[in-house]
Amino acid sequence: MLIGGIHLQTEILLPTNENLWKAAQLIKRGEIVAFPTETVYGLGADGLNVEACRKIFAAKGRPSDKPLSLHVASLEQVERVAEISSVAEKLFEAFCPGALTIILPKNKIVPDFVTGGRSSVGIRFPANDTALALIKLSNCPIAAPSANLSGFPPPKTAQEVFDNLRGHVGIILDGGRCTFGVSSTIIDLATEDPKILRHGAISEEKIWEVLN
Repeated sequence: MLIGGIHLQTEILLPTNENLWKAAQLIKRGEIVAFPTETVYGLGADGLNVEACRKIFAAKGRPSDKPLSLHVASLEQVERVAEISSVAEKLFEAFCPGALTIILPKNKIVPDFVTGGRSSVGIRFPANDTALALIKLSNCPIAAPSANLSGFPPPKTAQEVFDNLRGHVGIILDGGRCTFGVSSTIIDLATEDPKILRHGAISEEKIWEVLN
């Protein structure tokens, strides 16, 4: 990938305070950063910045109509970007931080480009210290699909991200191997009846136990 005629130099960095600050400054400037979660590594950008999110699609070769989910570090951030129902509150209380993406009606602050033109947005509250620190320092919800080329397996280590996206991303924060190695479970609460859209790290049975 060429940005401004210069091929990006990709660095794998440990998530020290200094390197987290450095990565957060890139996010604030509209650049992309790869970082670990408890499921897989994500390729992150400011989720409210359309031009920054375009770089995610370009780096991954991702179809532009495929929505991005937003990673947050607090329920206050959830309330900023989406409408929270009583059902959603139950799931946030039971599983968040955790490997669950909850689709909710979006607020106007979330660009239509980020959601693929949909009136809803996926919200994830990751249970990973590096991810949470990056979100807090960046002071924005971070859009972050898996940090791989589209069609390739989601990466579980920083080296796998490097092998996929070398030259496409400046910083890869190395938090070690991801705990689960599979993507988050996705549940859609933007429609009348809750529906599991993707099976993942949290079982469907556990979700229905909470929702009765």
